[in-house]
Amino acid sequence: MNELAIVLVSGGMDSCVTAAIAKTENQEIAFLHVSYGQRTERRERQAFNDIADFYTVEKRLAVSIEYLAKIGGSSLTDASIEVAEANLESAEIPTSYVPFRNANMLSIATSWAEVLKANSIYIGAVAEDSSGYPDCRPEFFAAFEKTIEVGTKPETQIKIVTPIIHLSKAEIVKKGIELNAPFHLSWSCYRNEVAACGTCDSCTLRLRGFERAGAVDPIKYKS
Repeated sequence: MNELAIVLVSGGMDSCVTAAIAKTENQEIAFLHVSYGQRTERRERQAFNDIADFYTVEKRLAVSIEYLAKIGGSSLTDASIEVAEANLESAEIPTSYVPFRNANMLSIATSWAEVLKANSIYIGAVAEDSSGYPDCRPEFFAAFEKTIEVGTKPETQIKIVTPIIHLSKAEIVKKGIELNAPFHLSWSCYRNEVAACGTCDSCTLRLRGFERAGAVDPIKYKS
């Protein structure tokens, strides 16, 4: 087992399961949450803290990069762009894509990992059965890991771990159930903070995953 790993925890289903996996593979885990001016910022931060409490995580860091909201270009951060209804058959990158968000988050995680002397960063990116974000592809993480190698101290050794990147949402649900991941504490909706909308990309993928896994999603949805 590795000594210490940093886990990027948005509060959503994928990061919740990734945290459960990291817990089994490391002696200690540290949780990092990055807000970026998204619509459901407060609810996601609550989910992050609830999941961190569930795993009794002592090392936790919550930071804001709200400049991504000022840059705009995403329906998650720009009120003038409507959060579209899910269209899982479309090959186009959805409006919910936040330009180069994962690179910004991984940069923060790398800085913290180097200070803590952590040797891995876990991120719950999913390439298959997802919305097709370009910064969720395996080749992106391979390239960023090379950037870490070149841009940190010679003795620093940090790997990017993407344990669910090749899983479908149904497989992620099954893995979470196997590891007793606290799905009831997670939050995935792009629109709402009280009851999930059930129709945005994230909600639709999540609900389909639970259905195909033969399980019931424990969070509240708008009726």
